[in-house]
Amino acid sequence: MTRQFISTGSTYEKLAGYSRAVVEGNWVFVSGTVGADFATGTFAEGPQAQAEKAIDTIEWALTQAGAVTADIVRVRVIIPEPAHVETVSHVVARRFGSARAANTTICSPLAVPEAHVEIEVTAIRRKRRKTR
Repeated sequence: MTRQFISTGSTYEKLAGYSRAVVEGNWVFVSGTVGADFATGTFAEGPQAQAEKAIDTIEWALTQAGAVTADIVRVRVIIPEPAHVETVSHVVARRFGSARAANTTICSPLAVPEAHVEIEVTAIRRKRRKTR
């Protein structure tokens, strides 16, 4: 099987030489994703909006890989401000909750000062029944 690389075309990916996601067999590894619009380089306003935008991008990457959020088995959330943990956690729970994935939340500075959150996921694609 050939490794598949998924890219948003963002300047961050080009600068650091990485892919938004990598598919290896049935595994999908989505890189840490911040709440930015990669087409414009602008960040959503505040931790809640950035978490929503980051998850939008993650869902896009999963779709490109043939996966869905229910396939997520691991979530890693990095938040620079401990005061934002509850706000971001509510977004993650609402958007990924049905996956019941293993989760680690880390409070640590991020490489991009405008970023209030970075979210990374690992998923395993499952066979789905075809609908008519």
